Amino acid sequence: MPRYAYERLTALDNSFLLLEKPNAYMHVASTFVFELGPLRRPEGGIDMDLVRSATEALLPRIPRYRQKLKYIPLENQPVWVDDDRFNLDYHLRHTALPKPGSIAQLKALSARIMQQHLDRSRPLWEMWLVEGLEGDRFALISKVHHCMIDGVSGVDLMNAQLKTTPDREIPETLPYFPRPAPSGLELMRHELLRRAALPFAAIRDVRHFMREADDSRREIAVRLRAVAETLGTTLRRASDTPLNRPIGPHRRFDWMAMEVSEIKEVRRALGGSLNDVVLTVVTGAVRSFLERRGVSPRGLDFRIMAPVSVRSADQRGQLGNRVSAWMIDLPVSLPDPRQQLERIAARTRELKESKQAVGADVLTAAAEWTPSTLLALGARNATRLLPFNMVVTNVPGPQVPMYLLGALMTEAYPHVPLMDRLGLGIALLSYNGRIGWGFNADYDVVPDLSAFVGDVQAAFRALRAAAAPIAARTEKAEKPPAPPRAPKANGRPRPGVGPH
Repeated sequence: MPRYAYERLTALDNSFLLLEKPNAYMHVASTFVFELGPLRRPEGGIDMDLVRSATEALLPRIPRYRQKLKYIPLENQPVWVDDDRFNLDYHLRHTALPKPGSIAQLKALSARIMQQHLDRSRPLWEMWLVEGLEGDRFALISKVHHCMIDGVSGVDLMNAQLKTTPDREIPETLPYFPRPAPSGLELMRHELLRRAALPFAAIRDVRHFMREADDSRREIAVRLRAVAETLGTTLRRASDTPLNRPIGPHRRFDWMAMEVSEIKEVRRALGGSLNDVVLTVVTGAVRSFLERRGVSPRGLDFRIMAPVSVRSADQRGQLGNRVSAWMIDLPVSLPDPRQQLERIAARTRELKESKQAVGADVLTAAAEWTPSTLLALGARNATRLLPFNMVVTNVPGPQVPMYLLGALMTEAYPHVPLMDRLGLGIALLSYNGRIGWGFNADYDVVPDLSAFVGDVQAAFRALRAAAAPIAARTEKAEKPPAPPRAPKANGRPRPGVGPH
């Protein structure tokens, strides 16, 4: 931390504040389902006092959870400062479903909680514990503003809150002493000094790059080509579809789960990556959705934006956004799922070779030079010219059982926020051998969200059916031949041959 107790938001982190509108919140969220188990109180319900104590003890490991936004005067650039009035009870909330609460009721409650904006005058997170769920279970609904985390840091945060063992030990709670925040005048002075130093910092970075790069000229050429391809993709408009309409403030949230092993079976039989298989399933579902809405998929340019982590190993565990993006055309005009997968796998191979994610990362870095007022102007116009129809994000999570104070987490369903004219977003999170699909939709743009979830399930069944004959042939070819049967003498095993 600098001498003064504040930290400047990066341009990428700030962009999620600028993109937020009354009808479009910008927090990421998840609904987790747990077995009640040892968190059950003797008189019934969940032991909220224990959860509160554990959360309070965790806060020193997540300083951002006790920080709020402050703005540099005139510049309107946000910075993080310690919240001198932090109140854990505001952020940690307790509610219940009418017993026995159904999964449908939990989905509706999740949507209502998620569609409420976070209070920008406080630290930008909430955690809701929901008791009363059928099957002796409870749920945890987490909301954290996107300016604080991306998908990977969200998983790191989840790993910090949960344990891989069912022990209930709570570390000692340390006292909290908020550091004084700088005044507006101090912030302005520091910002002027920072801007004056930018040209010298740029020269230093270029010199460092020239020293470190194995082949500087080649690397520069690669980055320039990546930037050019990224700009070319973002300037090309996607087709207008029923999913791309102005959105309102209300949401529907639905989910489903798949076994990772079943997705891997398809990948082994048909090729591509696990993510290619996921995008093929999305392609089939979108095609069915469009046909049900009376829209022919023939000739449509339906494009998704897939966030790509550029977080290095030494940046794991840090909050903030370290993310770039791929723009991927989904071949919704093709009816054959095998052809869809081949097309998507070819496109993702091209993207890896072209380093489009690097181009987006370069543009993001360049935004650090841009005044916040210009970024705000760009954000206001960004959603009018979106070069994609949908966001699909797939984040790897822990592949071992996780516990909250001894209570086993059984399901995890992520939630990606929507921007204007994006009526549906899909987020996936793998956990303990399963992938949880979370579908966030505008309440009026996609009133048939449950039907779309059915489209996803049907598309996966079709892809598995296409893979089954190939998988069967492969299994037969790899199966070792049966050992020869022992010859018989007079109808009896020859002495010395066979079991004794």
